[in-house]
Amino acid sequence: MGENEVIAAMREWLEKAVIGLNLCPFAKAVYVRNQVRFVVSTASHLDGWLEDLDRELDFLAAADPEVVDTTLLIHPTLLPDFLDFNDFMQLAEAAVAEHELEGVIQIASFHPRFQFEGTDPDDLGNFTNRAPFPTLHLLREASITRAVAAFPEAETIYQRNIETLEALGQAGWDALWDKPQSQVINKA
Repeated sequence: MGENEVIAAMREWLEKAVIGLNLCPFAKAVYVRNQVRFVVSTASHLDGWLEDLDRELDFLAAADPEVVDTTLLIHPTLLPDFLDFNDFMQLAEAAVAEHELEGVIQIASFHPRFQFEGTDPDDLGNFTNRAPFPTLHLLREASITRAVAAFPEAETIYQRNIETLEALGQAGWDALWDKPQSQVINKA
């Protein structure tokens, strides 16, 4: 897949799942204001992806939040195994510390095969964190603080999302897409 196709798939996921199902009540505002930066890494190895992360951390920290509030750093081919990706997240978190951005930027992770600990792979609750490709979501802590203050009971979002997906069911999830999401995920 080319960069434009990867970004188009991520936009579709954001529009239909994250925003469409209101999995993140904070996503719509920054998305419609075009404050989400989409970066596709073409690194051929993990060190290269970490270098891309280094550049994006510096970029986001220096960028005007009114122009770029958040970044999705996407890699369409590296780390297809979720456990490997989960291990990689330790290196990503260490990069935040190395850039002295703890308390400034945090990273959320999304993966086509995301699985919460203690769940079956097919549990619909896992789909709350499933994106078409392994993705590092760089978020400004100040933006999170403002969003949480504006959303009553923000701590309930996680459980509400699982309930939303369970009520939707696998057939409802598949109906969001032109083809079953499992076919999209298998391309990653």
